[in-house]
Amino acid sequence: MNKSDLISEIVAATGMSKADAARTVDALFSPNEGIISKALKKGSRVQIAGFGTFEAKKRNARTGRNPASGEIIQIGAANTATFRAAKRLKTITAGHHGDPQTDPPPPKKTADQDGD
Repeated sequence: MNKSDLISEIVAATGMSKADAARTVDALFSPNEGIISKALKKGSRVQIAGFGTFEAKKRNARTGRNPASGEIIQIGAANTATFRAAKRLKTITAGHHGDPQTDPPPPKKTADQDGD
């Protein structure tokens, strides 16, 4: 789904005008002036219950390798935006609907998955 598809879906779901839906999408997701990117630039988290969390994280400087030449290079520290899906979103995208009557039980953790 791209931006225009998202706008069309908002129009269909809410009945708002296409122009209002476009302004809404821009207000949320614009890289420069969007609500989410402004919050991330300030170091805040944007947490949407049942959907997920947007967060700015600092990536430390590290050593890397140029894949073309094999030369070892230094990669500088950087800030990056991350998104972590909420448990509910993960469940739905896995094909489950959160209904214990119809959904299969989650797989049991083994001793080596517990991190011990």
